[in-house]
Amino acid sequence: MANSEPIPRDQTPPSDSEETNGADEISEEGEEEDDTEYEEFEEEEEEELDPVRERERLKSIFRRLSTDPVHVRVHDVVIKGNTKTKDAIIEAEISDLFKKPRTVQELVAAASIANARLKQLDVFDSVSITLDAGPAELPGTTNVVIEVVEASNPLTGNVGVFSKPEARSWSLEGSVKLKNLFGHADIWDTSGAFGWDQSLEISTGVWVPRFKSVPTPLSARAFLLSQDWLKFSSYKERLMGLNFGLLSTNNHDLSYNLTWRTLTDPTRMSSPSIRRQLGHNVLSALKYCYKIDRRDSHLRPKSGYAFSSTSQVSGLWDLRGLKFFRQEFDLRAAMPLGFWNAALNVGLSAGAILPLGRNFTKLSTSVPDRFFLGGHSSLVCSLGGPSSLLGFQTRGLGPNDMRRVLNRNKDEGSFQSGCHDFVGGDLAVTAFADVSFDLPLKIFRDAGIHGHAFVCAGNLAKLSEGEIRNFSTERFLKTFRSSAGVGVILPTKFFRVEVNYCHVLKQFENDHGKNGIQFSFSSPL
Repeated sequence: MANSEPIPRDQTPPSDSEETNGADEISEEGEEEDDTEYEEFEEEEEEELDPVRERERLKSIFRRLSTDPVHVRVHDVVIKGNTKTKDAIIEAEISDLFKKPRTVQELVAAASIANARLKQLDVFDSVSITLDAGPAELPGTTNVVIEVVEASNPLTGNVGVFSKPEARSWSLEGSVKLKNLFGHADIWDTSGAFGWDQSLEISTGVWVPRFKSVPTPLSARAFLLSQDWLKFSSYKERLMGLNFGLLSTNNHDLSYNLTWRTLTDPTRMSSPSIRRQLGHNVLSALKYCYKIDRRDSHLRPKSGYAFSSTSQVSGLWDLRGLKFFRQEFDLRAAMPLGFWNAALNVGLSAGAILPLGRNFTKLSTSVPDRFFLGGHSSLVCSLGGPSSLLGFQTRGLGPNDMRRVLNRNKDEGSFQSGCHDFVGGDLAVTAFADVSFDLPLKIFRDAGIHGHAFVCAGNLAKLSEGEIRNFSTERFLKTFRSSAGVGVILPTKFFRVEVNYCHVLKQFENDHGKNGIQFSFSSPL
């Protein structure tokens, strides 16, 4: 029998009750630890929800984004909300923007450009772009989420009454647009204008930002236009035709125009130069325009420059119609003067038209395609060629021809604006200098209302029908017309209003220059 050793008192096994008490103590200690951890978690959550700390954290993030480049790569572009617009249309507008960015800062700038491009399509009520985290297994990536809201009402329209102070006439104008009919961001529109001077314009067309593989917008338009030039040149003009936009980018624009033109003289008082051109002709022309504008503002430029070149060739496809080459240049520059928020704007414009064909120096050019000076358009805003010369009426200077004299009493013929028809020039040159400055009252400065002083000059010359042999540069410079004046400019969101006092410095016989107050409404576009 084996000997059994006595169990020491301090090593006596615990009883059942003692084991239970021990478990309770352990459980209570665990609960206390859990409570402590839960309380700490609540404190951390309260700290996270603290608006002051959250604001500081966001400021820190923005500070980092504004100072240090944060590298990121675009993983995917997600498009939402386009129930009718094709994905390919949206992708074509923004696909090139999200390939190059390598930092968050570059990506934000690209998103801003993409937002502007999509809004320019004019088929969305709103566009929002969000940068979301990419897949967890691909750190340092992001998804670009583009969410659009398509136009709730695709049919829009407007109507208004507009004045033309230089012609002392009014017109009723309206348009209707149908957006995104086929889901290609296509815009169909019809517009019309009726003038109190019996001018009429009706046109309808379509504009598409992308068509299959063509990378630029395309447009097509049919139009009917009637203009009354009886007061200035003794003829009425009616145009009917088609216009096709072939290329349109930020700097380049190419279009083709096929027009049936009719010139009539219901008064039978036109000059011989006008009567020889009455009747029908065809205009088949290709027009190219290059434009670059680096000015800081279109309404009130204070620095930068702008340049425009327009070339037009008529007589394509060997049609029996008008054949000529027309070229225009326009150069502008603006510079600050350092006082009164003043700036100097200067501009130089020139244009020429030459007939095409054998013995072209003896051929004539079409009167409606020649250059005319005068009118009340803004010196600063109008960019595209020689046209504006303040202080002179529309078509109020340059080559002219005596009208036909009929056996009527003076009262019956008093509706005519003179005894001569202005027939335009084949060569035109204009130049101007304009100084803009702030007005002394703060209420004017806050509203953007400012003053300006200007001087402008220009001239026209006839080169066709053998007149080029009589052209003299010295005589051309000596016969420049000029004017000067001061005025107040009221810039608005859509156009620029000028109230000017003009003083004609130099004019010649038969010119229609006049001293006094003139109003001008010009679009900055």
